[in-house]
Amino acid sequence: MDPLINKRHTLAHLLATVVLEHDPSAKLGIGPTIENGFYYDFQLSKPITDADLPTLTKAMQKLVKKGLEMKGNEVGADEARTMFASQPFKVELIDEYAGEGKTLTAYTIGEFTDLCKGGHADSTKDIDPDSFVLQRVAGAYWRGDETKQMLTRVYGIAFETKAELEAHLKQLEDAKNRDHRKIGKEQDLFVFSELVGPGLPLWTPKGTLLRDVLDGYVWELRKKAGYERVDIPHITKKDLYEKSGHWEKFREELFRVSSREGHEFALKPMNCPHHTQIYDRHPHSYKELPIRYANTTKVYRDEQTGELGGLTRVRAITQDDAHVFCRTSQIAEELNTIWDIIETFYTKFGFTLRVRLSLHDPNHFEKYIGSKENWQVAEDALRAVVKSREETVDEAPGESAYYGPKLDFMATDSLGRTWQVATAQLDMNMPERFDLTCVNESGAKERIVMIHAAIMGSLERFIAVLLEHTGGALPTWASPIQVAVLTLSDKVTDYGVKVSEELTAAGVRAVLDADNESIGKKIRVWQLQKVPYMLVIGPKEAEASTVSVRSREKGDEGAMSVANVISSVQASA
Repeated sequence: MDPLINKRHTLAHLLATVVLEHDPSAKLGIGPTIENGFYYDFQLSKPITDADLPTLTKAMQKLVKKGLEMKGNEVGADEARTMFASQPFKVELIDEYAGEGKTLTAYTIGEFTDLCKGGHADSTKDIDPDSFVLQRVAGAYWRGDETKQMLTRVYGIAFETKAELEAHLKQLEDAKNRDHRKIGKEQDLFVFSELVGPGLPLWTPKGTLLRDVLDGYVWELRKKAGYERVDIPHITKKDLYEKSGHWEKFREELFRVSSREGHEFALKPMNCPHHTQIYDRHPHSYKELPIRYANTTKVYRDEQTGELGGLTRVRAITQDDAHVFCRTSQIAEELNTIWDIIETFYTKFGFTLRVRLSLHDPNHFEKYIGSKENWQVAEDALRAVVKSREETVDEAPGESAYYGPKLDFMATDSLGRTWQVATAQLDMNMPERFDLTCVNESGAKERIVMIHAAIMGSLERFIAVLLEHTGGALPTWASPIQVAVLTLSDKVTDYGVKVSEELTAAGVRAVLDADNESIGKKIRVWQLQKVPYMLVIGPKEAEASTVSVRSREKGDEGAMSVANVISSVQASA
């Protein structure tokens, strides 16, 4: 196992040690490693808050400096129950593991012994005492089950060296300052309402304009590639999802609706089954294929409240969804076209993309629909496309959709974080379930295939990623407000109106700020909004029919004609 992971696991044990010193009657949950660190869950009689973490960190550092060894051995179920008799959560795990025939092991470090499967540093001598810190306290249900006890979870982060830890802490601070929720509030893009409910964002006029600009660009790229727009309802009879297989796999995640006549419907969690019915409205000749449908629409999923977070995890998800119905011989060309669209879109924002080939888990084929033969054909087809582009990809067994393998596009943002964004999925199983065909050259029915493609994927999540990637300084072409016209006094308001109207007529998204405030305050307001251009207008500018330009990127650019400003904005598109 990775030595760093072993060190993090050892630190989780030390965390439990110092928490028991803080609260000897604490009940222990679990303490695994996670990305960049570790955590431990506790049921406490003496609360722990974020303010306690520096003291607990110092206590852990003292233990690390002692050079404590980690020792483990196998224990029988009865012996383990005796060892952890005062720890009900551990006893629950012992009973479960023993019932499954798993080997039980206990590890001791210093005076503390824990039930654990292992993977530790041999000694705390291997750990730099300045390479870790306890980060935050949160609530967590025991084993993630909201019907069970709420526990206190203490998170820690750990790296090999102090320098690596400090670099990570700086990145976290940068991420905090770039939090999309903070930016969204500052720029008045979206809001959440307790009356509407968690995970259901409401978009302001500016936020809606941003969504429309982004979706318009995706549509522009798709239209060139021969896609056609379709539209579908937000609910469906459950019969559709029973036939597609979604009901069996995801029924607990669906919002269900009953009619007054007793019919059962569901708010759609995905769009593909609806699109199959548009395709299947009449027979198709092979000459018509590929047929490409595009549809930006909302889907709804009953996410657990504790899993919701800003725009990155919501219950109302806007998908820029598309489905291609084509012959097997057309798969490569269609996937390459989708790949080109994705690269064009993300390059425009400065993202670095890496591709993951998400495959089925060969050890658990029961998770999927369709035959092994179809899966093999689909996965081989994706590999062939990857090879033809001479791309290096990461293969990820178990990460496919339940109906087919996919190409997941991973974007690295300006803070070095990786996000799964666009996806292209090859589906040979839904056409089977819905009996989708075309009439081939011989006049016989031929089974077709289906490609699912999402460029932004979820508009909500993509906008969150984009805001954090740019720090809210959106590219000029995508900014909801591209130009703010700021007047020095009421005397030049009429000229300000004229400038704003001229900009708007040229297709520039402009606003006039003629409020009775100082120009300094106006500039500060629009700097916070990160508007690309501010045009300051006073008597001198009004008399010369010019504007004084302050750009976000270059600062004060001096006097300029409105026509030149328009040219600068249009050049950014």
